[in-house]
Amino acid sequence: MSLRVWIDAARPKTLPAAVVPVLMGTAIAWRDGVFHWPSAFAALLASVLIQIGTNYANDYFDAVKGTDTEERIGPQRATAAGLVSPAAMRAAFIVTFALAALIGAYLVWRGGLPIVWIGLASIASGILYTGGPKPLGYVGLGDVFVLIFFGPVATAGTYYVQGLAWSEVAAIAGLGPGLLAVALLTVNNLRDVDQDRKAGKRTLAVRFGPTFAKWEYVLCWLGAAAVPVALWLVFRAPGWPLIAGGVCLIYTPPVEAVVTWEPGKPLNSALGGTGRLLVAYGVLFSVGWVV
Repeated sequence: MSLRVWIDAARPKTLPAAVVPVLMGTAIAWRDGVFHWPSAFAALLASVLIQIGTNYANDYFDAVKGTDTEERIGPQRATAAGLVSPAAMRAAFIVTFALAALIGAYLVWRGGLPIVWIGLASIASGILYTGGPKPLGYVGLGDVFVLIFFGPVATAGTYYVQGLAWSEVAAIAGLGPGLLAVALLTVNNLRDVDQDRKAGKRTLAVRFGPTFAKWEYVLCWLGAAAVPVALWLVFRAPGWPLIAGGVCLIYTPPVEAVVTWEPGKPLNSALGGTGRLLVAYGVLFSVGWVV
């Protein structure tokens, strides 16, 4: 079993969803004069590990539930393809979440009880997304939890462990990366809509159809662009982060790929493009906030 298999199973293209909100929360903490680098670094590591653990858990549960089959259009899943045994993948996600909890112990020591609840809820959501009797992703709730945990929870939580106070601005800023993370999920759900329907996985794309998923993607894209504008107008936030919103409106190839999608197409360009947009959005927002 090669290291490449485990790296691919970790789904590196999804990791920006874990990194960007931490980066943005840290930028806001920096401008407020409460930056604390050990907490910022620990938050980053814990966030990435939770994302990897979630990806391993999804790989395991989708395989044992029979959701991933030979008809899958997207990237190969290690467990379903027989590259990793179910027992090994189960052990991998347990160990990864345990490492995240170990790092989180420092954050709990610094931030107290609120961080306990954030950490437990994040790990539980990662497991229950495809695990348990009623997985969140199988009943159409995945989008809501992605928005919450890769958005306001991540940015405001990152700010909290540094400044030891809650920031309304950080929470609202988190809606930007949260919406783009939902857009990433929507691309996956749109691509897999036929297979998910057969497997009984009732994502929003399955429940309401591909047209709904396309509109969901567009609204997430526009919503992320609007967040810096709202912060500037309502909270008199710095103007430079508006560039991040502008990039959303200018960089349209992934939107065009989603809107013109037809069943059977892989949507790889939209997935990669949305990931790059998320990274650019987070970096430009963060740099604009601190300059």
